[in-house]
Amino acid sequence: MSQTFASLRIFNYRLWFAGALVSNVGTWMQRVAQDWLVLTALTDESGVAVGVTTALQFAPFLFLSAWAGVLADRVDHRKLLIWTQVGQGVLGLGLGLLTVLGHVELWHVYAFALGLGIVSAIDAPARQTFVSDLVPSSSLPNAVALNSASFNAARLIGPGVAGLLIAVVGTGWVFLINAATFGATIAALVMMRSSELHHQERAVRGRGQVREGIRYIRRRPDIVVILVVVGTVAALGLNFQLTSAMMAATEFDKGPGEYGILGSVTAIGSLSGALLAARRKRPRLRLVVGAAFGFGVALTLMALAPTYPLYVLTCVPVGFTALTMITSANAAVQTTTTPHMRGRVMALYMMIFLGGTPIGSPIVGWIGETFGPRWSIGVGAIGALVVALGAAAWVVRDARLTVSYQLSRPFVRVRYPTPAEEERERRAQAAEDILAQQLADRSEQP
Repeated sequence: MSQTFASLRIFNYRLWFAGALVSNVGTWMQRVAQDWLVLTALTDESGVAVGVTTALQFAPFLFLSAWAGVLADRVDHRKLLIWTQVGQGVLGLGLGLLTVLGHVELWHVYAFALGLGIVSAIDAPARQTFVSDLVPSSSLPNAVALNSASFNAARLIGPGVAGLLIAVVGTGWVFLINAATFGATIAALVMMRSSELHHQERAVRGRGQVREGIRYIRRRPDIVVILVVVGTVAALGLNFQLTSAMMAATEFDKGPGEYGILGSVTAIGSLSGALLAARRKRPRLRLVVGAAFGFGVALTLMALAPTYPLYVLTCVPVGFTALTMITSANAAVQTTTTPHMRGRVMALYMMIFLGGTPIGSPIVGWIGETFGPRWSIGVGAIGALVVALGAAAWVVRDARLTVSYQLSRPFVRVRYPTPAEEERERRAQAAEDILAQQLADRSEQP
């Protein structure tokens, strides 16, 4: 088996990969069907209503992620994930029945989107950190990248299938099929071999654990930069369901089939980015920043595409650069974080990554309604370019690298710390964190 798919040699990870792939296909089908239902059946092509739906689905990440991260650091990941899969399946079933029976209203979609957001906010930190239970630490970057490949293979399949099913049987059946797909993940979790899991150090119950996670991140400027880049791009640029729906229905006057194709073509680029990321053993900050800049350029081309076929073509580089950024950021944060802090750090990462959507989606939707759908894409392009340039300036000035210049090739040499140097820095930082925690505990004593 090639290096790209190395983690699939592990039995438990193979089960997880297969179950997650099936579930992710259903999730993408539901996302497409939900936005199309709101845009074309429950409103008169209201971008704001679609934005509000998306915002409600992601708003819980802003309020629950920190607590969910502490929970993920304390409890058994597998048991928690079984319950969250059950919850998401029940919600999909409820919305599907309402739609099939003809009783669905806009407020119903809002309510189910919020409920799904609550369960997803609890699920996300455990799902992210569960990968480290399935593979040894040396395989973690590969496993994280393959998770993204699974998600985007599903994104390649799901929207196209959803578009066809919407046209043939309606949105309600798409929701019901999504509910059934969560059974695949539950079955995979139940069938895993407990003896082969790599159980991570668990955080003990105590006071101030959320603050401890925030202090840890504040002392890691590389993680802070990643959070700023990912948060900005996610809030303004990663609104494909909203912007693609508006462009398909309003700008190009297309139906659900053509709308579903946009998601599938975007996933071609995303899947390519994820598979390339699976070959990288050590993701770096510079790749996150460079991919964010490339994403801004690709979005600019997308916003300017004059015809539907050209718009479809621009979906490939948009998906590729977006997934390269997301996968590299995720792997860089996970692989450099202390195991007993990983749940809280990843929770804060997911809070910013997904929690920016309820802030950005209504704004992007309003821009699309007011100034046209092309500007809803353009604002994301501007945000990505600005934050990438700002992060690049920080990397050159403040990151742990040395830049030298010479008259012969290569004209510019950039030297990063060696793994041994980074390990010494991490140990020194860990000692500082322990000391800071001891001082904080003393200050809280009467």
